[in-house]
Amino acid sequence: MQTLQKDPGAYLYSQVIDLISDNIESGALRPGDRLPSLRKMSQSAGVSIPTVRQAYIELERQRRIESRPQSGFYVRPQAANQLVDPAPSSASLAPCMHCRPLMERVYDGINDPRLVPLGIANPCMAKPAAKSLHRAMKRVMARTEERAIGYASTLGEPALRRQIAYHYLDSIGAQVDPEHIAITNGGQEALLLALKAVASTGDVIAVETPTYHGLLELIDSLGMLAVEVETCPEEGVTLSELRRTLEQHDVKVCMFATTLGNPLGVTMPEHDRRKLIDLLEEFDATLIEDDVYGDLRFDGVRPVPAQFLRKSKRIITCGSFSKTAAPGYRMGWVVSEQYIDRIARFKRAFSCSSGLLQQLTLADFLATGDYARHLKVLRPILKTNADRMSALVAEHFPATTRTSRPVGASVLWLELPESVDAIQLFDDAIAAGISIAPGAIFSPSERYANFIRLSYGHPWSERTEDALRWLGKRAGELSQLGRG
Repeated sequence: MQTLQKDPGAYLYSQVIDLISDNIESGALRPGDRLPSLRKMSQSAGVSIPTVRQAYIELERQRRIESRPQSGFYVRPQAANQLVDPAPSSASLAPCMHCRPLMERVYDGINDPRLVPLGIANPCMAKPAAKSLHRAMKRVMARTEERAIGYASTLGEPALRRQIAYHYLDSIGAQVDPEHIAITNGGQEALLLALKAVASTGDVIAVETPTYHGLLELIDSLGMLAVEVETCPEEGVTLSELRRTLEQHDVKVCMFATTLGNPLGVTMPEHDRRKLIDLLEEFDATLIEDDVYGDLRFDGVRPVPAQFLRKSKRIITCGSFSKTAAPGYRMGWVVSEQYIDRIARFKRAFSCSSGLLQQLTLADFLATGDYARHLKVLRPILKTNADRMSALVAEHFPATTRTSRPVGASVLWLELPESVDAIQLFDDAIAAGISIAPGAIFSPSERYANFIRLSYGHPWSERTEDALRWLGKRAGELSQLGRG
């Protein structure tokens, strides 16, 4: 950070403001960086603490910096245009995988280690828990030896199921019977088992729009049909639109992420989650909650899944450690009282059981408090990454670009100018060594042709920033070409 060169003709606090502003504009201080404390800034600039405080307050008024309780002052991201509520559209049934070849190309990019990984939602890799998990596994192997490499029971290791139940109790005050929890091979199998337990070929499944593309592939693979429900970028599923959809179609299941969604990064307000339960009971529909990101709100306030807001046997909750702890462990779970026997039967048929060593390791990871400590470190890193990415989008993408305002997790949802073909941008990015996720794969009805999803769930680097600058420049070029 540059130092203060005192000017006797100017107020000292305004000189501190200019000093910090210059450091922000030069890149010495980046969005999400913490400013020196009042005392440290006072000492380095040679001014009083009240002078620094006055400068910080004025910078906060100017929205250049922001204060965080019990933490200090931070550089605020530049304000990009915010997404607006979508206009209501007719809810029509659609086969899900019109873009299967595109989906396959997206996954090829995600799995290519040579590419800058902006296409994969992988939040825990922003601060991997590899060392603490390794210690946990060593403790497990020392205690259990041969047992750890054997088979687990179909519903999963009791120790892990108890720890998941304890985690719900500790984080949201919900009492969950471990006997109502089934361990799965990641969140995707959890969603599969839940859907198989309550729906059949030809049934209609309501999804948010945009929604997680893995849900669409799952619905399609089971021979079901998807219907999209408009989603507010700030409050989640629009209940009036959901009612209209339920009146128009015989919806068997709703698959929503009410606690923290992908790709919008939004939490449905608790009062709306309660209204959602009433609405689904009125129309005799089942809710499958995709709750894999619930532990990753930036503010650390864990949203309560709908299942635990009110006793309802028609709600199934799916969770996973893939986004919060260890993607490669492939450990998820399903919580259900009503359907647990059916879920166990399908689990036994599809995969028999999940890896016991990983289950025992994660049980130890939770029991020792390492998981809670890991989340406490991970959340602010993700918040900083989100701020930095938002600022770079505001600076380098076309001026009319709109972005989501995520309250957690690891992705930004971008609406580019209408003249930008997101699939063309995806192809150009792959050729330039960057993976992104084009918007078309987040809808069953070929929407979001000018949208992309970008991930900040990885260690921040100059390579990340260079990739974002390149994407912004190329998006601008495609915008011009599209208007030509």
